[in-house]
Amino acid sequence: MIVVFVGVMYIRSMFEVPDLSKAPAYYPFKSEAAKTNYLEHYDRRSTVWPVPSETRMVKTSYGETFVRISGPTNGSPLVLLPSTSASGLMWMPNVKALSEEYRVYAVDNIYDYGRSVNRRNINGAEDMVAWLDGLFTELALGDSINLMGLSFGGWLTSQYTLSHPQRLNRVIWVAPVATVKPLPGEWAWRGILSALPHRYFMKTFMMDWLFEDLCKMQDKQNLKLIDDLMQDAILGLKSFVFRMPVMPTVLTDVELEGIEVKTLFLVGENEKLYSAGEAVSRLNQVAPQLKTEIIPNAGHDLTLVQLDLVNSRILEFLRETPRN
Repeated sequence: MIVVFVGVMYIRSMFEVPDLSKAPAYYPFKSEAAKTNYLEHYDRRSTVWPVPSETRMVKTSYGETFVRISGPTNGSPLVLLPSTSASGLMWMPNVKALSEEYRVYAVDNIYDYGRSVNRRNINGAEDMVAWLDGLFTELALGDSINLMGLSFGGWLTSQYTLSHPQRLNRVIWVAPVATVKPLPGEWAWRGILSALPHRYFMKTFMMDWLFEDLCKMQDKQNLKLIDDLMQDAILGLKSFVFRMPVMPTVLTDVELEGIEVKTLFLVGENEKLYSAGEAVSRLNQVAPQLKTEIIPNAGHDLTLVQLDLVNSRILEFLRETPRN
């Protein structure tokens, strides 16, 4: 009975809204030691960022947001939003090509792993969009922003597109979670099992499934990439306190039809979160103004296994004649 009671109380605590005014100084980490360990790992990883960069810790009404900035100071702004359980460092393979022409802002999500710290509770899409809009204002990015996100970042990009189209030049949704098609039930149980902080669970139930194409590539470079991704995620699980995730949603036909911002939707042909063909078919039918492309021989790992192709499609889209 005691075990059952403790289990019930633990699960209940996960759904309680925390009082951040009483949070310890090391929040959102589990302890001071966890904070030190994670940030030392983060800084070691950042030393191989492939281009010169500067960093800023930007104060917003939701907390401090860490941003790594690369590229020419006079380049058009290109903001990169990471997937869940990742930081802005996930864009390391892509940034060299993207920052040759654009001023690239790789953001650590305010409500995930990385150096950003939320000082207010995040309760849904509205809070995420409000945080992002405040960040853009503090960075003085103006009203011609190029915005790109992968997975959860792709969904957040779609939400910002709906709420603040006047601030955007072009947007790119890369394998956005939900957004176009619902998440499969398989995602839920795999996510729960992979949340156990051990390499076996992360690799077996998530990496081997979601990043199947990458895991098939057994060369030294890609094996190192897989290892880095798993280390980042596992250390994040061990280091950060649990924060109730924001659940991504599927856009309605009306919402998709109303998008006027130039938008590119990229998805790998082997995507596991939904059928790539069905997603593109829906967009082509209800929102033909959106540009779509299925990337061959890739899944949710399309920015890695098809790095050059994805980068070229992104740059081609961004270089198209701008809107009037």
